[in-house]
Amino acid sequence: EPESFEAASKQQVWVKAMEEEIKMIEKNNTWDLVDYPKDKDIIGVKWVYKTKLNPDDTIQKHKARLVAKGYSQQPEVDYNETFAPVARLDTIRALIALAA
Repeated sequence: EPESFEAASKQQVWVKAMEEEIKMIEKNNTWDLVDYPKDKDIIGVKWVYKTKLNPDDTIQKHKARLVAKGYSQQPEVDYNETFAPVARLDTIRALIALAA
């Protein structure tokens, strides 16, 4: 997996993975481009690369994610709340068991 954008941009499989990520960001309206507020710092982004493998260790796909450098954000200044729609499989099983 490449360590930097410069290294990834030289390999076609990673360029394709980055293009797919940008298409999904646009499709899902994940981010909105806004005018730069002069009194605020810009929160940067970086690419994270991961090779997804099948159980037999063959390559399933190359995944590129564009992520915000969240460690530079400050609560109540850059955001008010956080939300991650993630449910663990254990939790879902427990809810189904309770409902049954």
